[in-house]
Amino acid sequence: MLKQDKRIDIVNEVLELCIIAYPVSSFIISLYKQYNQRGSLSKKQLQGLLGKASDIKDAPAGKLATLEALINKMPNRYKSELPETKPLFEKDTVGGELIKEILAKYPQHKRVLFLQAKYNNNEVLSAADIAELKKFTQLLK
Repeated sequence: MLKQDKRIDIVNEVLELCIIAYPVSSFIISLYKQYNQRGSLSKKQLQGLLGKASDIKDAPAGKLATLEALINKMPNRYKSELPETKPLFEKDTVGGELIKEILAKYPQHKRVLFLQAKYNNNEVLSAADIAELKKFTQLLK
C-alpha cells in the first residue's frame, strides 16, 4: 500500500486561482501545464505567477505570502562574466631581443634569419635555439 503525500500545494492552488481569474491567459495556461508535467517552476516563472496573482482582488493573502516566501527561498542564478581573452601564444621576449641584437650587426646571418622567421610565425623557440642565439651573441662581443 502506497502512502500519498498530503502536503498542501500552494503553487498549484495559486495557478488554479489564476486560471479561474484569467481563463484565456496563455502565460498562466503554459505555467499550469509545465507545473503538472515537471512538478516545479523556475524562480522567474514563480515571480510572474505572483505578479498575476497579486492583481486578483479576492486572492487570499496567506497563499500569496507563502508563494512569495517560496520565491525568496530559491537561489538567485547569475551568469558569470566571460574571462579575458588571452592570446594562445605569448612570444618569448628574450629570444626576440637576442635576434634583434644579432641581426643589427649581421643582417644576413642565415641561421638567425631562420630563427627570426620561426619567431615571427609564433612558433616556440626551443631551449636549443635560445642557447644557440646566446652563443651567437657571445661570439659577437
